[in-house]
Amino acid sequence: MTTGARVLGFGTYRPVRVVTNDDLAQRVETSDEWIRTRTGIATRRIADSDETTVMMGAAAAEKALAAAGLTAADIDLVIAASCTSPSQIPGASPQIAHRIGALSAGALDINAGCAGFCYSLSQAADTVRSGSARHVLVVATERLSDYVDWDDRTTCILLADGAGAAVVGPSEVDEIGPAVWGHDGSRPDVIRVPGYGDNLFRMEGQAVFRWAITLVPALKKICERAGVTPDELAGVVPHQANLRIIEALVNGLGATNAVIARDVVDAGNTSAASIPLGLARLLDAGELRRGDPVLLFGFGAGLTYCGQVIRCP
Repeated sequence: MTTGARVLGFGTYRPVRVVTNDDLAQRVETSDEWIRTRTGIATRRIADSDETTVMMGAAAAEKALAAAGLTAADIDLVIAASCTSPSQIPGASPQIAHRIGALSAGALDINAGCAGFCYSLSQAADTVRSGSARHVLVVATERLSDYVDWDDRTTCILLADGAGAAVVGPSEVDEIGPAVWGHDGSRPDVIRVPGYGDNLFRMEGQAVFRWAITLVPALKKICERAGVTPDELAGVVPHQANLRIIEALVNGLGATNAVIARDVVDAGNTSAASIPLGLARLLDAGELRRGDPVLLFGFGAGLTYCGQVIRCP
């Protein structure tokens, strides 16, 4: 039995191709000003044919391993958070585990939409604390462009591709706080990919916005359970859905001293991958340091949400 768990390192993968608002305006009736005003997004990354969900996830995983000072042989469990796995069966996790050489690791997928990374991080931490695994690799990888209706200006401006990964390992002092989670399963059609011949992403944007900004009490509860006050947070990394939602949540929380992830501006909405992508950018820029308390919060399809406070690796 171990006493705690912490994040040992992060890794990311961003597709090479950049799609601007002006690029989209050549296909649908929109403009750079229209998109920025409503979403805050200026550009987004769209994967090419060889940048698959598994490929991007494996690339991010290898960087996370290097950051943690570990090899694939050290990994006991791989958890893939994705709502765009290349197939329903098999999932992405065993394919990612095989690709990076984690040949003796367990593997499972979690589909909690945009909250998938936070749910997976909680499961990884609990698995390490229980002693079932020493090192767990969490990979959030999304290729949302496969599900975009490029003629729907309300959704094609939002969605993007990318992957982020984190290695979770044992710690004498617990550095991953308790998860706070919940759902509103009464409205499953607000964000959906219907299936059965219709595999295009659909969303009722105003309904999502109204729901998301009611989640401020959940953010405050995350701080309470972690034993920190909002003004003690060094950073806040919400799901990068929309800049207006991000700012509304952070303002409601009152995290006056925190740096805020705004990866959405040039990366778009990458669903489960958005939180590790946004957090890694703040770490790479030196805006967060080792041991800083950072609140992570995912919310989206389901409708479902999850979050926790972690200490930066």
